[in-house]
Amino acid sequence: MVENVRELLKLHEGIKHEVYLDNENSSVVPIHVLNAMLPYYNKKAYGNPTLTHKPGWEAFTAIMESSQKISAFIGAQVLEEVTFVPGETEANNLALVGAALAARDKGKKIVISEIEPLSIMNVTTDLMKKYGYTTTKVPVNSEGILDLEKLKESIDKETVLVSVALVNNEIGVIQPIKEIVEIIKDKNPSTLFHTDASDAYGRVPFNVHNLRVDMATISSYKISGPRGVGALYTREGVNVEKILEGQIGTQKLWPGIENTPLIVGFTKASELMFDNFEANVNHMRTMRDKLVDGIFAKVGDVKFNGPKGDKRAPDNANISFLRCEGEALTIELSLSGVYVSSGSACSRRLLQPSHVLIAIGRRYSEAHGSILMKVTPYHTEEDITHVLTVLPTAVERIRKIVGSTGVD
Repeated sequence: MVENVRELLKLHEGIKHEVYLDNENSSVVPIHVLNAMLPYYNKKAYGNPTLTHKPGWEAFTAIMESSQKISAFIGAQVLEEVTFVPGETEANNLALVGAALAARDKGKKIVISEIEPLSIMNVTTDLMKKYGYTTTKVPVNSEGILDLEKLKESIDKETVLVSVALVNNEIGVIQPIKEIVEIIKDKNPSTLFHTDASDAYGRVPFNVHNLRVDMATISSYKISGPRGVGALYTREGVNVEKILEGQIGTQKLWPGIENTPLIVGFTKASELMFDNFEANVNHMRTMRDKLVDGIFAKVGDVKFNGPKGDKRAPDNANISFLRCEGEALTIELSLSGVYVSSGSACSRRLLQPSHVLIAIGRRYSEAHGSILMKVTPYHTEEDITHVLTVLPTAVERIRKIVGSTGVD
């Protein structure tokens, strides 16, 4: 296996222009973020923030300052409402498992949308197997927008938790969270609401207090921050049980020694996104539209997945290339220095079509031929031009290999 990968890497030698669009899975960390993190590894704040010495006090100060800034960016009212965790997956697990176990005497029903990320889908399945919870999956329309009438019908006295992502990670659809919360609270005021806001944070304006959400997940690498850190917002008064035990740190919901360098990096990446929020959003939208318009102008037999306009996050482009296998296209593009993901990023190695694309009505062949691309404020027009130069050739090459046997 390793030798095969090394051979593939050799084929990439000589690439002069690289464009990384696989920001669903990881990100290129900007130099400003890297420089902000480096001192915290060996020059300052390298101590345990719970200990009474200079490096510990420095770490404690850095973490508290980061908590204040992240809280302000999402509209949290109390400092302790933000808990730093190793990432989006951990935050979603803490929210769902912790809230479900804390409310197990009140009911055992959870409601989610049918296009939630796998870190939500799989957790509800686990809760069903281990603790006897039931899960209702509310359908969406062809754009991915939640059916609000079906949501209303699904809420009853047994419903302890609802989780709907503010922005879907695959097709970028923005859900009407304020209306969703109002429906839930009108039907059952004690039902908690969680949203995975990882794909909204830094790209779509939202305020957890104004939206009245009980819990919200955000992630570092989704905004070009370091991997290995994210956060869960938990409204003051919401009961969530810890899902891990260990050394007590500065946070009551997540034990262990906080990773100060990563938290600082997450905060710096957040500052870069929010300090020039409107300009960043406009730039991402411009780069995304240039990419999508160029693809539709240069490549035939393509379908745009998800909504357009204001219903979609500004960074997201998901396109199905008919008569084209997505994994083959990612490899072909990689050889030209363009890095994208195929289908659902979290399930692609299982060789299963994206459950999100199937839910909005795409056929299996269309889902298998989908490519997900996400731009950042750091992409340039030259980057997009390079993609539009190499992509049509890559698609044509794969379609020639498939030939007349392809299914559209």
